[in-house]
Amino acid sequence: MFSNWIVAMGAPSGAGGGMSGVFTLVWFALIFVVMYLLLIRPQQKKAKEHQKLLNELKKGDKVVTSSGMFGTIFAIDEERGRVVIKIGEDVKMEFLKSSIAAKVEN
Repeated sequence: MFSNWIVAMGAPSGAGGGMSGVFTLVWFALIFVVMYLLLIRPQQKKAKEHQKLLNELKKGDKVVTSSGMFGTIFAIDEERGRVVIKIGEDVKMEFLKSSIAAKVEN
């Protein structure tokens, strides 16, 4: 009766019982590596490229914001992290620098 209780509690039975714990750890490590390679690493690369784009912005660059607004950079305020974008002849709007999605090639 006592041996049945030990088996029911999940105690290793026999010589091969300890391998299931090692197999589980290897399985979780493999899942973590796959998640890192498929999700985390590409996101970090994309964020690094976006930061590089933001650092290289200069007056006169044609850009598009994350909301889809096209314009030309009129001024950059590095301290406040903002840019002034000229939308039309007499229309200038202020955006967060981080909201610039991409440079536009003519």
